[in-house]
Amino acid sequence: MTTLSMTTEQKNFRWWHAAIIFVVANAISIAPAGFNGNEVFYNQFVQPAIAPPDWLFPPAWLFNNLTSLYALAIVANLPKATPHRRTILILEAINWTMFAFFTLLYFGLKSPILGAIDTVLSGVLTGISLVLCFRVDKRAGWGIVPRFAWLLLASYVSVYIALHNQDLFFSR
Repeated sequence: MTTLSMTTEQKNFRWWHAAIIFVVANAISIAPAGFNGNEVFYNQFVQPAIAPPDWLFPPAWLFNNLTSLYALAIVANLPKATPHRRTILILEAINWTMFAFFTLLYFGLKSPILGAIDTVLSGVLTGISLVLCFRVDKRAGWGIVPRFAWLLLASYVSVYIALHNQDLFFSR
């Protein structure tokens, strides 16, 4: 049964659930660095040539968050017995938590190493979520694709930065 054929009563995940996830995760994320992040911290690093400019992160993550919430809504509203549904929901919960705390790790603790670990792990978990989403609902899979693509780029950039720059948290 697809989510389109479900009645409103069968849908457990509503738009306001997505709004709560979005607001809470972004509020936690904003706290350590402020609304504009900390461009000076990011821009002072030796970066690879393909590193995105600092201004691209907010709109990219807004798009990634919205498409990820779309995918989450689809999966959450599938019947509970749907194979991989629970695993996807757990992976997405972990990913939202990691997204929320990235700014604390990277900007708050001034740790490119912890930022890289968070980013790479998010990329791996997103890749698993992507594969499982495509197995249960193609629309959900396509909703995860933008985040996965961004995290592939971000993983390369964050590991490069971690390897080529000072980490104040680890004093290295």
